[in-house]
Amino acid sequence: MARTVLVVTALEDVTADWVVAALNERGVPLVRVDPADVGPRLAFGFRLGADEAVWSGLLRTESREVDLGEVGAVYHRRPTPYRDRFARLPRQQREFAAAEARHGLGGVLHELRSALYVNHPAAVARAEFKPGQLQRFVELGLRIPTTLVTNDVVVARDFAAEHPSVVCKTFRGLPPGEDGRAGAIWTQRVHSDDFDDSLSVTAHLFQAEVPKVGDVRVTVVGRRVFAQRITAPRGAVDWRRGDWNDLVHAPVTVPAVVETALHGYLAASGLVFGCFDFALTGDGTSPDDWWAIECNPNGQWGWLPDAPAITQAFADILTTEGTGSS
Repeated sequence: MARTVLVVTALEDVTADWVVAALNERGVPLVRVDPADVGPRLAFGFRLGADEAVWSGLLRTESREVDLGEVGAVYHRRPTPYRDRFARLPRQQREFAAAEARHGLGGVLHELRSALYVNHPAAVARAEFKPGQLQRFVELGLRIPTTLVTNDVVVARDFAAEHPSVVCKTFRGLPPGEDGRAGAIWTQRVHSDDFDDSLSVTAHLFQAEVPKVGDVRVTVVGRRVFAQRITAPRGAVDWRRGDWNDLVHAPVTVPAVVETALHGYLAASGLVFGCFDFALTGDGTSPDDWWAIECNPNGQWGWLPDAPAITQAFADILTTEGTGSS
């Protein structure tokens, strides 16, 4: 009998919907759960003891239930933050209830020893730090733009003076505002005249601008690699900024030495899947054309032309049917 796939994500998650549909087509048993539903819509009872070395028990949603012993894989996507579940409570109660749910329910769901995690949330949390990503890229032999992390205006000005062009990036996305609407801060060129003492308030990421001719998104699922070259109109610094319908996509072959480094990165980070971004300074045939920018350990890929193939790669690995090279 096929092992159950536990899909951990919010209700509205189009990327997860693709994978769920593929698993359903294969007849794979699955249970989709958002841990932030804890309450009447989500109940559980887990046991551990001297005679039971692993957590056991039932997890019940409004429509399904699963015994933890039946879970063979966990597709951990983007669940709702626990704090949202308790948003109407007074602050102390809200923080307490969210912490208890995260450490109790979340603590058990993070310790399913017989399950494959794609990806384990703890590994994702560790891998989201860009300074660590960049350092590991260098250790694996990938090229990166010269990078500065600072809150010192003098240091920033000196860095800008050393390079013909410098860009500023954020470490994380812009959180939603008071109205709940999300925003974005795009990668942008900066000059030494832009810097003043306000720079000291927080950390900033500056990089020497790479004279790129395009970008590449590389999606790695297990041993399978999918790469799309992305060309933005008018050579935009950040291709995400404009209308995505204007982007031109084309498949591109990842040089063998670069592909080996990507697998090494995932293995060293405890990840099964990752979305890598590169800047290209040539036609892509030479490894020297490839400049590693970042890895999103829980990135989006549903908008890519090869999304159907990526979907099947996820279905393969979650059912342990195939992790061979593409």
